[in-house]
Amino acid sequence: MLRNTVKRSAKAATELSQLPKIGDKLHGFTLLRTKHVPELELTALHLRHDKTGAEHLHIARDDSNNVFSIGFKTNPPDDTGVPHILEHTTLCGSEKYPIRDPFFKMLPRTLSNFMNAFTASDHTFYPFATTNSQDFKNLMSVYLDATLRPLLKKSDFTQEGWRIGPENPQALASGQAEVNPEDKKLVFKGVVYNEMKGQMSDAGYLFYIRFQDHIFPDINNSGGDPQKITDLTYEQLKQFHAEHYHPSNAKIFTYGDMPLADHLREVDAQLGAFEAIRGDLANHRPINLSSGPREVKLYGPIDPLVDPSKQFKTSVSWVLGDTSDVVESFSLSLISALLTDGYGSPLYKGLIESGLGTDWSPNTGYDSSAKVGIFSIGLTGVQEADVPKLKSAVQDILRQMRDRGFDRSKIDGYLHQLELGLKHKTANFGMSLLHRLKPKWFTGVDPFDSLSWNDTLAAFEERYAKGGYLEGLMEKYLLNDNTLTFTMAPSPDFAQELAKEEGIRLKGKIAQAIESAGGEEQAQKAFEAQELALLVEQGKSNTEDLSCLPSVHVKDIPRSKEAVVLRNETVDKVRLQLREAPTNGLTYFRAINTLENLPDELRQLIPLFTDSIMRLGTKDMTMEQLEDLMKLKTGGVSVGYHTASSPLDFKQASEGLIFTGMALDRNVPVMFDLLRKLVVETNFDSPDAAQQIRQLLQASADGVVNDIASSGHAYARRAAEAGLSWDAFIREQVSGLSQVKLVTSLASRPESDQLVDIVDKLKQIQQFALAGNIRASITCDTESVGNNATALSKFLGSVPQKPASFPARPATQFARNIKSFYPLPYQVYYGALALPTVSYTSPDNAPLQVLSSLLTHKHLHHEIREKGGAYGGGAYSRALDGIFGFYSYRDPNPVNTINIMRSAGQWAVDKKWSDRDLEDAKISIFQGVDAPRAVNEEGMSNFLYGITEEMKQKRREQLLDVTKDQVREVAHKYVVGALEKQAERLVFLGEKRDFVDDSWTVNEMDIGGSA
Repeated sequence: MLRNTVKRSAKAATELSQLPKIGDKLHGFTLLRTKHVPELELTALHLRHDKTGAEHLHIARDDSNNVFSIGFKTNPPDDTGVPHILEHTTLCGSEKYPIRDPFFKMLPRTLSNFMNAFTASDHTFYPFATTNSQDFKNLMSVYLDATLRPLLKKSDFTQEGWRIGPENPQALASGQAEVNPEDKKLVFKGVVYNEMKGQMSDAGYLFYIRFQDHIFPDINNSGGDPQKITDLTYEQLKQFHAEHYHPSNAKIFTYGDMPLADHLREVDAQLGAFEAIRGDLANHRPINLSSGPREVKLYGPIDPLVDPSKQFKTSVSWVLGDTSDVVESFSLSLISALLTDGYGSPLYKGLIESGLGTDWSPNTGYDSSAKVGIFSIGLTGVQEADVPKLKSAVQDILRQMRDRGFDRSKIDGYLHQLELGLKHKTANFGMSLLHRLKPKWFTGVDPFDSLSWNDTLAAFEERYAKGGYLEGLMEKYLLNDNTLTFTMAPSPDFAQELAKEEGIRLKGKIAQAIESAGGEEQAQKAFEAQELALLVEQGKSNTEDLSCLPSVHVKDIPRSKEAVVLRNETVDKVRLQLREAPTNGLTYFRAINTLENLPDELRQLIPLFTDSIMRLGTKDMTMEQLEDLMKLKTGGVSVGYHTASSPLDFKQASEGLIFTGMALDRNVPVMFDLLRKLVVETNFDSPDAAQQIRQLLQASADGVVNDIASSGHAYARRAAEAGLSWDAFIREQVSGLSQVKLVTSLASRPESDQLVDIVDKLKQIQQFALAGNIRASITCDTESVGNNATALSKFLGSVPQKPASFPARPATQFARNIKSFYPLPYQVYYGALALPTVSYTSPDNAPLQVLSSLLTHKHLHHEIREKGGAYGGGAYSRALDGIFGFYSYRDPNPVNTINIMRSAGQWAVDKKWSDRDLEDAKISIFQGVDAPRAVNEEGMSNFLYGITEEMKQKRREQLLDVTKDQVREVAHKYVVGALEKQAERLVFLGEKRDFVDDSWTVNEMDIGGSA
């Protein structure tokens, strides 16, 4: 009875009759207006803080995953990255929480499932999400105090922003008599400085940010350009905070089923001490192109893994209308999708299929995030001679589409996708809503308009019914020559020029310091003293009293969790897992075809196979027709590679193909037929097949160096782990650096090569892809089970029945490459050290998980990020895969990091862990264990990996019961002991320097053109 009462009260939270009335005063706020949005099952309330004018948007919805965010308008005054550096330094200590880095110290003291901070082009915001009401209050207190009352210490500015210091201060701090001159060498340091150096290594990011510089010259680079970051002063940082991080310049967002009054009471207590000021109201506009076309050309890095003759990036852009017209803005985004989305879209066929480029440029599409919309069409992988052809080719296609008009069926396909998006019950709806509303709210778009999906759709249909509406918008905005053509040419000297510029800038800064200090020796001593003082300051991080920080407690975590109820049935000899749950009329399908003894040469080509069947079409349907049918009848179907270690023995693994699909219940038979058609009927013998496969390879290869840079630590981890277990070995072949090497080599084959050997192997995969040892899973409403089982039976009867048979493979002998290095053109490094451990069901698995959390939060973050200057670093435990490891990300100091990784196990053995340490570690683990799940994820650990509800419950109890002695024991056995036996694998990526000596195996990422 109590449970029903609670549920009724939560639902009442979204009903207008149960909410405050317009004009009501509530804890220092006035309610300005409300809006019920039935299609999203929510009610929006817009309030204003009486004293400061702070805006507050509350979204009341029957959702236990509550969200909070405070954001500020932060137009950057220059390219020094002051908004970005301020975002970092606000989180380094505040008046109420005067400790080092309360943000990171809170990570293991909260059950939040999301917690971060973001710097956008013209605003900065600090969001979190949690299901726990006490946790919500704790985090809101920390976030409000951090943003409104930060300490902003000089040492925080130098740590997070920039400074000059000796390369290896630890050597100086050790007090040894002889210090290597290299250790004393002065360099630029700082977390943000190194982060942005990493970003500037990414040609895609550089293209986009330089494009923004020219299309929005009044909006500077909020992230910061390393060449300008070193101009920022501590005083400028403090001034920017005083002017921008003020309630009068703030927008606050809350979401979920917790009471609004409680939020307002807490927020008002923080805002009430401030007086109103004039906020930053400027909404910068793009350049005025009404006088005719403009062209900009500049230079960027070269990609060593791609054909050097195809490395130009170029785009053509138009300035459109005010994005506050949400109906027009929606219509323009629809035009963008109709023109560019899918292989059958007119611009894809006319620009990429025709060979003008290999893929879309990063700015392609309609961008409505600013006050005025921008529409861009651009390409990467362009030859220099083809750069001038882009604009005329785009204009020709736009004119053709204006004259021909858009098919209503294609429009209906996109509207159907939006309908399914509304029906799909995600676990992070509130956070998605924040990200959708926030950018436009900061540029003056009414969030109520952005929420009104049905109103927007009805208004669109009304305008569309008058005829020629979309074509008229194209005429109004795109069929003119008021354009910006932006081109980035590859420069083989780009990286050297950056390094040269940094050297000159560093020399200039040091010269200024010498002049101020009265001599070179005095300046050196001053820099060393500052660095050593920062080391001392950072050293307090592990010893200071954290009792001022709020926390939830392990005792608040239930020992058991309600099990997901699954039914196991058999349909035509195929095992079917059924999860019956409220799905809003949607059916979710997954199937896995397990493959035994799959040869390496076929496994490596599965990603290309799964791309190809979504590209080539069948004998009776073009890809355009198949894409249209997918959009009209499904929420998408996909095919991919799947591998899983056994929870009982991590050295045993299974692999195969995984098939997924989502559709409205009535469209499930069409979804199954589409999957069958794509897998079984794709025409690899068509005259265009080889060229289309080549274009897929070139698109994958183009920009791959940038893709690696964005998650370099993940590639390093996969490469390190591949030497430890069969599962990790085959996973790396499909999604690691081995796959990158294969794709870039195939993409580099001459145009005359018809890829006969590759096509033959893809056809082999096609023959066994849906034949054999299949198991299936369906999640749907109870009333749809019967129809879905019938449709599944028909699907299974329509696919090949004979499974693939491959010769038994010999046991894999892993290479003894303990230290591997991959030379890549980055200004910073990415690394991992991996060790073998135990299976999921082992009693040692839970202590290893706790150890990884303890090392990350109590040691490695402090050593690798705070002191070492890397953007990130930590430990991890892959429970299912039997692997424990360490990683670093955007790391300027790999030698120091390697020493820290190798000594971390002994550090954990020697450490006198406190009860609070253990408590924090367990809380941080349960953030993930108990995070809300979308309905289609329920029961998937069992289906995908064989982890039963009983196994999960056992491990839950083991995690809660881990002791300090167990942590020390596993640290000694699986880290210290494994290193003594040389069982580890160490991998780093980056520029090859002197530390990469003969003890390393160097893996050149060269390309040769063979499979």
